[in-house]
Amino acid sequence: MTKYTREPDLAALQREHGPALMHFLLGLTYGDRQRAEDLLQETLVRAWQHPEAFEGPYASMRPWLFTVGRRLAIDARRNRQARPVEVHDAVLDARVEAQDDHAERSAAALDVRDAVRTLSPEHRAVLAQIYFRGLSVAEAAEVLGVPCGTVKSRSYYALRALARVLPGYSSGGPSARSSSKSRASIEGASATSR
Repeated sequence: MTKYTREPDLAALQREHGPALMHFLLGLTYGDRQRAEDLLQETLVRAWQHPEAFEGPYASMRPWLFTVGRRLAIDARRNRQARPVEVHDAVLDARVEAQDDHAERSAAALDVRDAVRTLSPEHRAVLAQIYFRGLSVAEAAEVLGVPCGTVKSRSYYALRALARVLPGYSSGGPSARSSSKSRASIEGASATSR
């Protein structure tokens, strides 16, 4: 029959040395609390499996616990270095989201390009100057040879017309994000149409 450390002795050991051992293991794991807790648990399992350590010549079990914890930390580090790096779900989800986002932006750019084609030449010209070339209202007015007020009104009515053709992208749609998506889509469409 295998002999194990009695539960009261193990509980007393954990109360007396657990906090110091946890602090020591946190240092060995560079502050990784999850790994330190795993190492603490494994160290206490070893203390449970080796009751003879309680009968050793030590005045305290702390040196034995720290030695076992340090060796377990070294073994764990070696094991991690020997295996390939693990890819967590968050990394994979981020890559999928980035691909989905790129696909959404591409589809949105096509939608916006088609919608811009439905505008009058005057409205298209104003949007091209303001959104595609990034000019201010005054600069667009100078390039187009019209007053600033005309540029403002044409851009206002052009955006309203786009909002009717692209209901999912309007500022009155599901969220304010959709209007920024619309502007990004317009800008993306201009980059691909040049």
